Amino acid sequence: MSKTLKAFFISSLGTLFAFVIVLFFTILLLLIASAGFKKAPTDSPVLKINLSGVINEREHHSPLYLTLFNFGIKTQGLNDILAAIKNAKEDDKVKGIYLNLGLVQTGFATMQEIRNALIDFKSSGKFIVAYGEIISQRTYYAASVADKIILNPVGMLDFKGLGGIQQYHKGILEKMGIEIQAFKMGTYKSYIEPYTQEKMSSYEREQRSVYLSLLWKEMLGTISKSRGISADSLNRYADEYLLFTAPETLVEYGLIDSLAYRMDFEKSLKEMAGIKKDKDLKFLKVSDMIDDYPVSSKNKIAILYAEGGIVSDSEEGLYSSSVITAKAYLKEIKNLQKDSSVKAVVFRVNSGGGSAYASDQIWHGIRELSKTKPVVASFGSHAASGGYYIACGANKIVSSPTTLTGSIGIFGLFPSGKKLADKMGASYDGIGTNKNTLMGESVLSLPFLGAKILPARPLTESEHAILQAYIERGYDTFLARCAEGRGMSKEAMDSVSQGRVWLGPHAVEKGLADTLGGIETAIEIAANLAKLENYSIEEYPRVKAPLERFFEETLKQAKARSAEFILGKETYETKLLLKALSEHDYRQAISGEL
Repeated sequence: MSKTLKAFFISSLGTLFAFVIVLFFTILLLLIASAGFKKAPTDSPVLKINLSGVINEREHHSPLYLTLFNFGIKTQGLNDILAAIKNAKEDDKVKGIYLNLGLVQTGFATMQEIRNALIDFKSSGKFIVAYGEIISQRTYYAASVADKIILNPVGMLDFKGLGGIQQYHKGILEKMGIEIQAFKMGTYKSYIEPYTQEKMSSYEREQRSVYLSLLWKEMLGTISKSRGISADSLNRYADEYLLFTAPETLVEYGLIDSLAYRMDFEKSLKEMAGIKKDKDLKFLKVSDMIDDYPVSSKNKIAILYAEGGIVSDSEEGLYSSSVITAKAYLKEIKNLQKDSSVKAVVFRVNSGGGSAYASDQIWHGIRELSKTKPVVASFGSHAASGGYYIACGANKIVSSPTTLTGSIGIFGLFPSGKKLADKMGASYDGIGTNKNTLMGESVLSLPFLGAKILPARPLTESEHAILQAYIERGYDTFLARCAEGRGMSKEAMDSVSQGRVWLGPHAVEKGLADTLGGIETAIEIAANLAKLENYSIEEYPRVKAPLERFFEETLKQAKARSAEFILGKETYETKLLLKALSEHDYRQAISGEL
């Protein structure tokens, strides 16, 4: 046997051995994780909902990821929370909901969906009580609908108003010897500003002031109505920055009903639920209130979730975050189109955008789907830039009142490291047959390491004109797609575009959306368009089982190691670079809002 074959055989054995070891420990961890959670009794009278951690549109991570890499941060799906609240309302055995409050990372529209579901739950006459130790402002917004809000005697409530700070990188880049050459279409397109400016532009300040004021007005109005505190008083309290205020003062202000330690609070909760003193109070979890196997029918409304950044092609691994991959979504759309049992589609979008090319591919798929069956776009916290692009081909658009919508604009960034290259002593020489042959060819790299860092010279005047024309064509295409989808002229669409972001009510007023509402509103509209009275709901893309995802990822890694061995490291890395370059889109449609 040759040395090459021996080496390949040894490498393959090593990969197989590693696979078996990792598989063994994975199965062990999954068994431990599943054994550690006991299912609550089905006759428990109280549903406990944790309003803390990360809340996505859907929970997409596997139990393995959550066991190994979540560092104690809870992640949940909005779809699960809404389904649990709805089912708890209809279940006679459930007497009420216990909201366990904490710090939450999610958008305003997500919290508004939960808040509205809780209001609907209260219409059944059942109770909602909330308890917290450190309560965030967004959590309080959703929980203010509760009958009572109890805080730990040494707890904290964050209530300060809305705003944010943006870091501007221009000065840092200049000290490093890097210049950013920016191209954009859209006066309000702000994503590039941190790289090209030292402070916020007047246009960016204007649009942020408008939507932050509207968001704050919405929060104050709903909290005022639920808590019986005037909006003026709430504003005055926010000026005091309540995070470090004495808990007794929060009770005095009416923001909190009473103070109690968790143990004492849960004792009183037993009385509310009608549990005898000698009995333990066990809580239903969100997962206990969700049907594991939803009833299917010949008439289905599909919910196609699209959350995260938009990319052309990405093999989403076991440890990756959520992305909207054009290649994968086109496959999903094609399957929905062919499935005769799917009568309508709700396209649930929560995205700030990404690749303009990828966005256009998904837009085309949605537009073609909408020609054969009703498609209703439902917007989460963000449907901006590419997030709006992919949805504008739907038959109807439903925006949450707190959705950041629009941001119709295109930009491109081209760095130049000439000063850095000069400092490092790098020089370049070459030859080409035509005027722009060498565009992008001068690249600063580190000797021996082979690491390519960035272009080492600025664009010439003609190269600059080429890229600017490319960006302008992208914007014109974007405008045309949106104008066609919304039944407007390009001129009319341009007047409400220019990269500007709008909040839900303004989006409807400007014609970017048809009506305000959450995902339930979108489902109702889809059912009406499809003329359905009885139907089942199914969610897409299908969530893969943990072991299925693990096997796929392990096989990908084994395949990559084998390819690297057979081709050689240099050839393999060159192929990866070419693949990345072929998929890279210099035109980006990304929202730059906080």
